[in-house]
Amino acid sequence: MTVRNAGLVHQVRMLRAGVGDPALMVAQFRLSVLLVPRWGDEGLWTADEGGLRWIFAFTSEEELAAFARLKDVPVEGLPYLTVLGSRLLEVAVPGLGVPGGVALDVAGAEPMLFPPMRGIVADEAALDGPMMTTGEW
Repeated sequence: MTVRNAGLVHQVRMLRAGVGDPALMVAQFRLSVLLVPRWGDEGLWTADEGGLRWIFAFTSEEELAAFARLKDVPVEGLPYLTVLGSRLLEVAVPGLGVPGGVALDVAGAEPMLFPPMRGIVADEAALDGPMMTTGEW
C-alpha cells in the first residue's frame, strides 16, 4: 500500500516555516492515513520522552523506512498498521494509560509532535483537560 500525505506534509512545512495554521494542521492530521509501526505482538511502537509516551506515526513508507534504519531494525517485514490520524488522537492516545501524544516522521527532516493538549487529543487524555484539574494523572 502506498500512502502519501501531501496535504499533511504541506501543513507541517507551513507551520515549521512560521506561516501555518496549527488548527488546520491538526485537522489535516486527523484526516490522514498514517503508518504506525507495531512493537511486539500487539502493541504500537512508542517511546517515553519528557514525561510523556509518544506513539510513532509516519506519513509515508519512506519516512517509516528512515526511522527503521535509524533504529537498526530491518525495514523488510517491519509490521505496521494504517490508521487514521483521528483514531490515533481519539482512541490510541487515551488508551496509553499515561500522558502521551503522537510523534510524526521523527527520523525525517520535518518531524512534528502532537502533544496531549485539548484541541489535539481527546479531552480525557489532554493535560490541560479534566484530568489535569482533578489530579488524576
